[in-house]
Amino acid sequence: MNKAVVLARGLGTRMRRPDSSARLDAQQEAIAASGLKAMIPVGRPFLDYVLSGLADAGYREACLVIGPEHDSVVEHYSRAAPPKRIEACFAVQEKPLGTANAVLAAEPFAAGEEFLCINSDNYYPVTVLRALRGAGEPAIALFDRQTLMAKGNISEEKIRKYAICEVDAHGYLSGIREKPPEDAWAAARGDALVSMNCWRFSSAIFEACRRAPLSPRGEYELPVAVGEAVRKMGLRLRVMRCQEGVLDLSSRADIAEVARRLKNVSAEP
Repeated sequence: MNKAVVLARGLGTRMRRPDSSARLDAQQEAIAASGLKAMIPVGRPFLDYVLSGLADAGYREACLVIGPEHDSVVEHYSRAAPPKRIEACFAVQEKPLGTANAVLAAEPFAAGEEFLCINSDNYYPVTVLRALRGAGEPAIALFDRQTLMAKGNISEEKIRKYAICEVDAHGYLSGIREKPPEDAWAAARGDALVSMNCWRFSSAIFEACRRAPLSPRGEYELPVAVGEAVRKMGLRLRVMRCQEGVLDLSSRADIAEVARRLKNVSAEP
């Protein structure tokens, strides 16, 4: 498996919000105001680190799912600084209708092959990306809740907004709860397995995304599509348990810490 889909279409609502405690330089401030999280400079554009990690893990093709207004991303990766170790192309999600709808934009790129699917505002460990590439079947990387907080930059408050997952006796995903209520976290105690939207999909995911119900937020959400497909379509995703951290760049408050942690990380996509 050599293909990766990077979801970079979001509106960046949290990143747009002013935060007087976040000390940003002029370039960071301008890009944060646009909501284009993946292009926030943290030494280099954050997306450079994401693409470099994919190349380190052995992926050779990356499809960036963007909006029609994201000409700056196309300019950067096709003309100003095209990647040397991974081939980048683009798929346009015309309207910001959620992550399940964004995945559908990449269907021509997948061309029937299995592919990795990740967020553009998360920096995942190369070991995790490499493990999914070698999994040999559709899979999901699930992260230990306590480890995410200890090794990443993810707070208790933030982690409670993520999806928690259940695993069957054979090691496959059996359930996923997006933005679970407080009682679900209490029931999981410290053993919660958290989805950070790090998946290996087959082409079956596209039908699952087409069937996804509209969420109360007015979006078609990928975790919901997967959960419905597991229950109703027989979708099977092998669970890969990860004891590593993830860097999250979703708000202005994250920028300084992400930049600090990536300071000595090479990024040559």
